[in-house]
Amino acid sequence: MENGVELASRFSLPTSLRGYCGPPGAPEALYGAATGDGDREAARRALEGFEALMPYLEAIAEHGGLEPFDRRVVEAYWVGNDLLDHWTREEFAGILDRLVERGLPRSVSEELKGQLPAHPIPHHLFHVCFVGVGQVTGHVETTLENMEACRPSWGTVVAVEPERSVLLRPRLLCSKGRLALGPPLPVQVNIDRGLAPRMEVGSRWACHWGVAVAPLGREQEERLSRYSRASLDAANDASARHVLNAVA
Repeated sequence: MENGVELASRFSLPTSLRGYCGPPGAPEALYGAATGDGDREAARRALEGFEALMPYLEAIAEHGGLEPFDRRVVEAYWVGNDLLDHWTREEFAGILDRLVERGLPRSVSEELKGQLPAHPIPHHLFHVCFVGVGQVTGHVETTLENMEACRPSWGTVVAVEPERSVLLRPRLLCSKGRLALGPPLPVQVNIDRGLAPRMEVGSRWACHWGVAVAPLGREQEERLSRYSRASLDAANDASARHVLNAVA
């Protein structure tokens, strides 16, 4: 996969374009880094202004003895790798403290600290399902539809058109207060040819907010699937139900 700044830019660009997170003016810098044609340092500075992203990258980096934009750190948060293994409640509570500094209400943070599952996972999907979509910035409502859009998903391309493609990908479901991934179904996603100049039928792609943002190898797809399912298990095991109750 790409350099860490490039990979973070790819996943962060859709929400930046929508104005959901990140500083004003960030999309141009992120797009330049994501396509390999821009100033990575400018993109890095823009990414440092993303409210929920940086607390996770900083904590994962410290946990692994790396720097926040090391490729493995960024990949851990968005895709998943062994940097997410063996986190304690106390370590994840430190992430919640960092999120408070970025806008998460302290009352929410304190509630979540007391309701952490036995094995919290600092993956974006766990953030979506445990902390909640929009809890840090207040710009997005917590609904199942938004959780499905915000999670880093994966799928296999079955059709390609000029500005969109169809992927077979699992869909996020909620039944009786528990989240799960259903069987793969055809889903239409948008294509930006700067991000996906050579998308082909049969290739695997990661998606974020309805945009195909990064190609995946088979092993990367397997890790995204595995850590996504582990994140759902952890969120379901948590005693906190504020997110699940909102979408049940």
